[in-house]
Amino acid sequence: MSDDINAQVLAEIRRLADAVERLAGPPPAVNDWNSADCFVWVPSNLKLQPVPRPNRIALTLIRGVDHVRDILHENTLRFAEGYPANNVLLWGARGMGKSSLVKAVHEDVRAATNTPLKLVEVHREDIASLPALMDILKLSEQRVLLFCDDLSFDHDDTAYKSLKAALDGGIEGRPDNVLFYATSNRRHLLPRNMMENEQSTAINPSEAVEEKVSLSDRFGLWLGFHKCSQDDYLAMIDGYAAHFELGLERETLHAEALEWATTRGGRSGRVAWQYIQDLAGRLRKPLNRT
Repeated sequence: MSDDINAQVLAEIRRLADAVERLAGPPPAVNDWNSADCFVWVPSNLKLQPVPRPNRIALTLIRGVDHVRDILHENTLRFAEGYPANNVLLWGARGMGKSSLVKAVHEDVRAATNTPLKLVEVHREDIASLPALMDILKLSEQRVLLFCDDLSFDHDDTAYKSLKAALDGGIEGRPDNVLFYATSNRRHLLPRNMMENEQSTAINPSEAVEEKVSLSDRFGLWLGFHKCSQDDYLAMIDGYAAHFELGLERETLHAEALEWATTRGGRSGRVAWQYIQDLAGRLRKPLNRT
């Protein structure tokens, strides 16, 4: 009888231990920096998920943004070489290559300097977990570009406070081995109507949105992207067509590309790339973006 009781007690202990383990969640992951150059932050288990084949294009294929390209490249180069550099906000027109430029500059600088510069993407919905990520990164010997694509905040969204802490670093200061790059369609990261509503209902309108608007001031560099001209659009088309050896006559290529832009309602780098994908598909030619 005592053996049966002991067996029941052990089974109950195991059941309780399993339940506690499930409540505790998965253990923190062991992050291997040598597994890739690009990672995605997974806050549920504190893991940096390697991205063995990043979705990016060569820096030479990004046209129409030469000025901001050179500024971002120089800032990133200084950071990779261990010198002071600024957090960067890339803002402006949709589809003009903001995120593509960040990924392309990272790869170009990494290859040119032969340094293990890492790119870690943080999804917008995971911004609140930035303090946990910073705790991991500050203990690393790697130089890391944190990247958040399409960053913006809506009414009653408090995640921006975590971003402000990450940019400023609080009492410890931002780790010297971490830099933050973000893209957004909004220069101040907030919708204009939200700012106007808060100003109109506040006792002190000048202070109503100061805390949230000041978030963009934490970025030392603001790089603006504007709608591209027809010449810039066609230059993008020519660059893609030459790089991928699509072999269409220039006059025909331009006529098709302009018609494509008309059907899409505007010109941009994204529209140019979508036309090239359509053209390559019709010609039965592969597109290797790396």
